Amino acid sequence: MRAAVHTAVNEPMRIEELADPRPLAGEVAIDVTSCGACHSDLHVLKGELPFPTPSVLGHEVAGVVSEVGPEVSELAVGDRVVTSFIMPCGRCRNCARGDEEICERFFAYNRAKGQLYDGGTRLFRAGGEPVWMYSQGGLAERSVTTASSVFKVPDGVELADVSSVGCSTMTAYGALRHAADVRVGDTVAVVAAGGVGSALIQLAATFGASVIVAVDISEEKLAAARELGATHTVNSAEADAPQAIREITGGRGVDVAFEALGRVATFEVARDSVVEGGQVVIVGIAPRGTVGEFDLATIARRKLQIKGSYGAKPRRDMPVLLDLVARGLLRPQDAISRRYPFDRVQDAYDSLNRGEIVGRAIVDIG
Repeated sequence: MRAAVHTAVNEPMRIEELADPRPLAGEVAIDVTSCGACHSDLHVLKGELPFPTPSVLGHEVAGVVSEVGPEVSELAVGDRVVTSFIMPCGRCRNCARGDEEICERFFAYNRAKGQLYDGGTRLFRAGGEPVWMYSQGGLAERSVTTASSVFKVPDGVELADVSSVGCSTMTAYGALRHAADVRVGDTVAVVAAGGVGSALIQLAATFGASVIVAVDISEEKLAAARELGATHTVNSAEADAPQAIREITGGRGVDVAFEALGRVATFEVARDSVVEGGQVVIVGIAPRGTVGEFDLATIARRKLQIKGSYGAKPRRDMPVLLDLVARGLLRPQDAISRRYPFDRVQDAYDSLNRGEIVGRAIVDIG
């Protein structure tokens, strides 16, 4: 099969021929049709998140099951599926208590070493050299992953529309539903209207938020945010964003501010935009060593809540999200602004790095 292989920091990925991966017990193989280009992949390519090389990135996978391993009964060859970027082991302490979005084995094996849960990869070069896997290693014609991270796509839903549900949408849902518990009538700000920010805006509208303020420095992204459900927009390159948000909300600030990029400047906007007792939810993945400041007296005096959110709970929440898509209440396809053929996979990430992607870019593979 062909795969886009990451060989060194700040070097372009190379399309290589790798051996077809085969699933082991509890795993499935997927013929990949499309894969979203996510900022987390970009962090790895730039060396901002340490990860072994050579490796195959890509964790927003849509495709068709081509092979199932032993001990897999809920999936069959021919199933149209989408994956979650989190691959819950179902056995560790965190999974057992329902916190599978912070699965201990996922971070110890996959995020640290590029391995599945037997301590190995499923990807190899022709000479037998191992190639490590970032989640599913979805920037390839075939992917092997744990069955716990694979979900059937409802009839009538186009595969081409839903690959991003497994990361950007699931990340947004976890922040809204589990971290912040946004309710009907709440006011929210989404700081940075990129891929995850676009999903936050869509879902906040679905959740019934009364005010949704999108903040960005790109007028193109702000225009797209209005189409996705933002009630107000603020260009933080032209205005004092926290002050503008307070003016929009009658001087109060929002109930919840989501930081969706992982930068100090966007964190500071979120931090300064919430009402007393409000929540600041950090969703964007920052490069290691990024430090945001917060006055401790302000946290106590204003009863502020600072929360981190890594994603949703795959086995509980992915079926909910796919049902919303099937009923037309959530339209991830509306956030897709560019599609790239597999041969131009590096172009997708170069455009993402330059800030040119509005919403989500998708790499079409199969």
